[in-house]
Amino acid sequence: MDLVLRDVRVIDGTGGASYRADVGVTDGRIAEIRREADTGAGPRLSAARTVEGDGLALAPGFIDMHAHSDLALLRDPDHSAKAAQGVTLEVLGQDGLSYAPVDERTLAEVRRSITGWNGDGSDIDFDWRTVGGYLDRLDRNFGGQGIAVNAAYLIPQGTLRMYAMGWDDRPATPAEIDRMKQLVAEGMEEGAVGMSSGLTYTPGMYADDAELTELCRVVARYDGYYCPHHRSYGAGALQAYEEMVTLTRSAGCALHLAHATMNFGVNKGKAPDLLTLLDRALADGADISLDTYPYTPGCTTLVAMLPSWATEGGPEPTLDRLRDDSTAERIRHVMEEVGADGCHGVPIEWDTIEISGVSDPGLASCVGKTIAESAAQRGEAPWVTARRLLINDNLGSTILQHVGHEENVQQIMRHRVHTGGSDGILQGYKPHPRAYGTFPRYLGRYARELNILSLEETVAHLTSRPAARLRLADRGLVREGYRADLVLFDPETVAAGSTFATPRTLPVGIPHVLIDGTFVMEDGRRTDVLAGRAIRRTT
Repeated sequence: MDLVLRDVRVIDGTGGASYRADVGVTDGRIAEIRREADTGAGPRLSAARTVEGDGLALAPGFIDMHAHSDLALLRDPDHSAKAAQGVTLEVLGQDGLSYAPVDERTLAEVRRSITGWNGDGSDIDFDWRTVGGYLDRLDRNFGGQGIAVNAAYLIPQGTLRMYAMGWDDRPATPAEIDRMKQLVAEGMEEGAVGMSSGLTYTPGMYADDAELTELCRVVARYDGYYCPHHRSYGAGALQAYEEMVTLTRSAGCALHLAHATMNFGVNKGKAPDLLTLLDRALADGADISLDTYPYTPGCTTLVAMLPSWATEGGPEPTLDRLRDDSTAERIRHVMEEVGADGCHGVPIEWDTIEISGVSDPGLASCVGKTIAESAAQRGEAPWVTARRLLINDNLGSTILQHVGHEENVQQIMRHRVHTGGSDGILQGYKPHPRAYGTFPRYLGRYARELNILSLEETVAHLTSRPAARLRLADRGLVREGYRADLVLFDPETVAAGSTFATPRTLPVGIPHVLIDGTFVMEDGRRTDVLAGRAIRRTT
């Protein structure tokens, strides 16, 4: 064999009890598992190279079901933010906004609209326009070497709408729906695993349920799944979840709920209501899964907080409205006194909005402060500060939104259809620590320290469950014949290093990570191997 991982504690991803074994790898796959109880019948496994367990646990590689590395994988061959966590596969194209399929106009618009998530892309050669072209680009990146970790892709519904009909806040015509359905079919045939939406982001939020249902029917034909950031995580959260369940059941499409949280004061203690809704649908035969990150604050862009009518037409009309005093006052009134749809129907609390990143380095002094704090320092109203920042930063500012509830987070992560997703935005001076810490935080804080889940069950949430949702026949388990996407970690010390103060600190207790049997992390250091590839829909 090429490699033997000797005397490791195998946590195989099923959720069942762990066991000690030697695990042999050949040609990128798990060739043999010889349990400790079997070694009396013959010699232990041997290979060209042996790595001793030394108290380490061996698990399948972790799958990040909600990642924003769409450009990061193209620009950063190291990508330790994910590789060091044990992530061997990321799902891109999230929240209805990404870079394929596009034409020239749409590409320019989407680049600008999600600068806060991925940067402006000025360092990227956008030499693709289709889903297949983007996946091909991942494979031939860095001179044909590939990328740091594997990546799958969701067709972004907001980008589809932008492509087919621009930024108009109106129902799509039959011809426009047909065009979007054609784009979905092409993307699925080219390898996408499903479709995402950002239903609090323009222009995707302008789609009604009839339009979304038609698109989901196409996704269902290819055995893909729909991954919505639904219409509200605040005042209308339960109704928004129910809307997605009803819509996908009508379409016959599998549903995966993105960053499934219950936030804001109106939802404190209401996680059981959400789980009851899901349990009823599951008992009735619905195909549902969800992902969460193990933190209470959320992360998005400051412009996303605006009412949707204020962002109709795209970035330039949005800036024009902000510059106009009378229109800006209307925006303030809706945000502070009514509750904008961009802020989930809840009147905004400026002391919960912390600036985490800016596009203009000259505005870096705002980072790490809430809007309320910056306003107090300037002796002005919070909206004045927020408006100025939106204009001066060309809508590129990112925020942490401190509106979550720990009891909701813990109850949702226990659910049997739960998976892990970082929602990790890698841009900004002070990104959310979930980008660098989600998976070791599950293992260290929530499994070892708080015992919210057993270690075996936690690993299942991060491996086999997402692999099943992605229809991956040979990943997500430590099993003979499966691909050797593997993580070796120390159950006693594994922990997130990232904090809100130092968000780019790498985790501890994860010395080795392999993709297709090749070390991408070795002895706690990133190797120069680019073992990642585009993972295309195969069913």
